[in-house]
Amino acid sequence: MEAEGFKEQGNAFYVKKDYAEAFNFYTKAIDLCPKNASYYGNRAATLMMLSRYREALEDSQQAVRLDDTFMKGHMREGKCHLLLGNAMAASRCFQKVQELEPENSQVQQELKSAESILEFERLAEISFEKRDFRMVVFCMDRALQSASACHRFKVLKAECLALLGRYPEAQSVASDILRMDSTNGDALYVRGLCLYYEDCIDKAVQFFVQALRMAPDHEKARLACRNAKALKAKKEEGNKAFKEGSYEEAYDLYSEALTIDPNNIKTNAKLYCNRATVGSKLNKLDQAIEDCTKAIKLDETYIKAYMRRAQCYMDTEQYEEAVRDYEKVYQTEKTKEHKSLLKNAQLELKKSKRKDYYKVLGVEKNATEDEIKKAYRKRALMHHPDRHSGASAEVQKEEEKKFKEVGEAFTVLSDPKKKSRYDSGHDLEDDDMNMGLFH
Repeated sequence: MEAEGFKEQGNAFYVKKDYAEAFNFYTKAIDLCPKNASYYGNRAATLMMLSRYREALEDSQQAVRLDDTFMKGHMREGKCHLLLGNAMAASRCFQKVQELEPENSQVQQELKSAESILEFERLAEISFEKRDFRMVVFCMDRALQSASACHRFKVLKAECLALLGRYPEAQSVASDILRMDSTNGDALYVRGLCLYYEDCIDKAVQFFVQALRMAPDHEKARLACRNAKALKAKKEEGNKAFKEGSYEEAYDLYSEALTIDPNNIKTNAKLYCNRATVGSKLNKLDQAIEDCTKAIKLDETYIKAYMRRAQCYMDTEQYEEAVRDYEKVYQTEKTKEHKSLLKNAQLELKKSKRKDYYKVLGVEKNATEDEIKKAYRKRALMHHPDRHSGASAEVQKEEEKKFKEVGEAFTVLSDPKKKSRYDSGHDLEDDDMNMGLFH
């Protein structure tokens, strides 16, 4: 009778939604009468209201062990299994409810929920294999609508958010789990994964080590820890070789580092950019441009890669592309240096679109006065009209045009003032001082 009194008091607190007090009184009732199934059933209901589903599950299981015909006990056990993400076990409990109460309409709905969770789990597994991480996140969101306390689903969602580069969201999900369960190896692994993908490798390793301490068989944490250490070591070896001027060795080390983990977007972007820097030192400019493009594809905000690619474009005289990259850099970071680099690229582009007098004379841009004179005499002789008097009218016209161009080029390049203005990109055709110079 005393136990019944405690139960009644527990019920009163339950109705008032004072679940903590209700729990205390149901516990007193159980202490006095540990073989009463309904006391465990009531305490399970209270624990569910307090979101303590694992304890609620234990009480529900104890209730049905004491009384296998206790329909509410089976129903609560099923709901706890469902909330914790164990849809198979939930289905078995709901089927037992169906046997006890074939007309129960609520159990039909619960069975459907269990079936849909199993379907989302199956689809998520297939999608993860295909690396369709967006679909996995969608499936887990849907499954979590019925299994809101399932850490396994939350961790899978967080892992896929990290693989999609959505680090703040992934961190948030993992942190929520760790607040409730600070020893959760999966959540520690996801925290480490986010740091690892954000190129904070030392901090990431600490989380992987902690995850392995909590769950020594955590294969993903072990692999990620190994990758993180290998990636850091290989990148540092490459940097060391580069600083020592061993460019071929640095190039090979960066290439090896790029094979370690294709999922690590941020670190791989840096590795591609580093390899591009080495490539440009080795005069592999096309390869360097390609590496910068790969870095930018991985991280569109990577200014250093745009800068490196722009310089390679300048070195290969692809000025339009260089201007495009420098414009992107200047729009992102409006510094004096970036403005100056953009202006210089625009100037080189402008210069590239007019006649190249050095090319006309067949000399380098740093040719001496003597070399310019010699080249002029040679070219003038080569294209002189008298030399082509017996040729067809078409050839004569072409050679006369070239002869004029040679004269034009020499007029500018033999005059220090005009040469300086030409080299600095002034459009001489628009210059009043030189009106009539070109025809």
